[in-house]
Amino acid sequence: MSLTMTPGAHLGAMSFDERYRAIDSRDARFDGQFVTAVRSTGIYCRPSCPARTPKPSNVTFYPTSAAAHEAGYRACKRCLPEAAPGSPQWNLRGDTAGRAMRLIADGVVEREGVPGLARRLGYSPRHLTRLLTAELGAGPLALSRAHRAQTARMLLVGTDLPAADVAFSSGFASVRQFNDTIREVFGMPPLELRARRRLSRPGERQGAAPASGAPGVMIDLALPHRGALDAAGLFAWMAARAVPGTEAATASTFARTLRLPHGPAWFELRLDDLGRVRLRAALTNLADLSTLVTRARRLFDLDADPVAVDDALARHPQLAPLVEALPGIRVPGAADPHEMLIRAMVGQQITVVAARTALTALTAALGEEVPAFAGMLSRAHPPARGGAEADSTDAGSMGAPASVRLFPTMSAIAEHGGEVLRGPAARIRAITGAAAALADGTLTLTPGDDAVEQRAALLAMPGIGPWTADYVRMRVLADPDVFLPGDVAVRAGAAALGLPAEPRALDDWAARTAPWRSYLTAHLWNAVPPRAPARARAERAPREARSESSAPSTPSASITGGMS
Repeated sequence: MSLTMTPGAHLGAMSFDERYRAIDSRDARFDGQFVTAVRSTGIYCRPSCPARTPKPSNVTFYPTSAAAHEAGYRACKRCLPEAAPGSPQWNLRGDTAGRAMRLIADGVVEREGVPGLARRLGYSPRHLTRLLTAELGAGPLALSRAHRAQTARMLLVGTDLPAADVAFSSGFASVRQFNDTIREVFGMPPLELRARRRLSRPGERQGAAPASGAPGVMIDLALPHRGALDAAGLFAWMAARAVPGTEAATASTFARTLRLPHGPAWFELRLDDLGRVRLRAALTNLADLSTLVTRARRLFDLDADPVAVDDALARHPQLAPLVEALPGIRVPGAADPHEMLIRAMVGQQITVVAARTALTALTAALGEEVPAFAGMLSRAHPPARGGAEADSTDAGSMGAPASVRLFPTMSAIAEHGGEVLRGPAARIRAITGAAAALADGTLTLTPGDDAVEQRAALLAMPGIGPWTADYVRMRVLADPDVFLPGDVAVRAGAAALGLPAEPRALDDWAARTAPWRSYLTAHLWNAVPPRAPARARAERAPREARSESSAPSTPSASITGGMS
């Protein structure tokens, strides 16, 4: 049975019949975008559940699993709806509900409570609860609880961590709360849920968190995604921009350190033998694991809907060959919004190589070293013998770096960046000024920002023009509908395809690809003709338009967008 509704569409825009056809055909494209609750059984499922399709009269569709929980349903033990990729709606939607879901996934409710979430969104806690309940079928506490349950299931199934560590890693305040929630959501106690696991590598064991709180546990989890994934493009992008000491990349891995709410963390993303993205992580505090998973997913755009994107772009004859050659293209996100802004500003008007050199110097001079991670990673990644990887189960996994540093804090850049950065004095003042504004809270930058307000706040800062503001919006908010018509690499890629190369005409043409213009941008970056055959596509990078600074605006040799 064919389905006429495009994946990625707002659930409210889908009729009951369209959603029912999706579950009747077990269409996996819709997994994570809504759940199906069945009154006769009291369970809810993902659309692709292999169980017999229920009668329409017994079905209720909910936009979130939290809404199904609130209505009294429990998760299906067969299809495990909590294991589905996240909904692309929370990036596609810029309304309060979408912003709230991004912040909830980042752990704001666990750290700041509902009042903190409401304050970030500009509402009272009571009004926010009413708004989300009306829009999503559940309030912020229930939505956060569902997110904790999802994280707990992932850890119970994918690791051997003790149940108490799983509870606190998932954000639960107590083991009792954890046990009660797992029983209520999944209809079984935690240890029974663990007994049902199907590990991809039987016998693999994870450590337990040390009592001292020092980094000493290595977590290894699979991160689900839907549809095709241009993993080679993602790894190439990261490799071209990796800052030594803080980041490391190969053709099949990317690793970096990251400052999280409870302390430093290290993580690595790679593909396993089954083509799944796997996350290996070491944390100072396991309470940050859920936040790290969310940020890693955002970095690799794992909640995207490539079927919807590719179908929409392939309708245009000029783009169809690109989509066919590169299905599942992703737009890299940002693991740290503040860092993303600094990297974008440092990279203005210079090549990727020059930006990487400047960021390496900045990190070496001002970044904090985390020797505990270096020692731990040396044990986790023993030196390879004879050029072969020591860990045969993780081909492509890199050895431990000589030193592990965190990207500098905004305060450090504000105070000492001028001593390290090179270039025009006005640009250095702009970078250190932006860092100071982020450090003292004058400028806020989070994945839950309102897109219009974020852009206006960035444009109000000295040295930040339209390209930087829009590029940061693309990366930090994971906004799928950002286009950069003034970017000369975008224009060069458009010209190579026979599209208009003049910014206004190109912008007018790009409007027909909404709401997926960020992915159009990525394809145009990839379409830039290389200057020299020896240069890989990941080393081609866009330049900002002349209006962004006084530097000349000429295409550089890079792709897949953005200096950083």
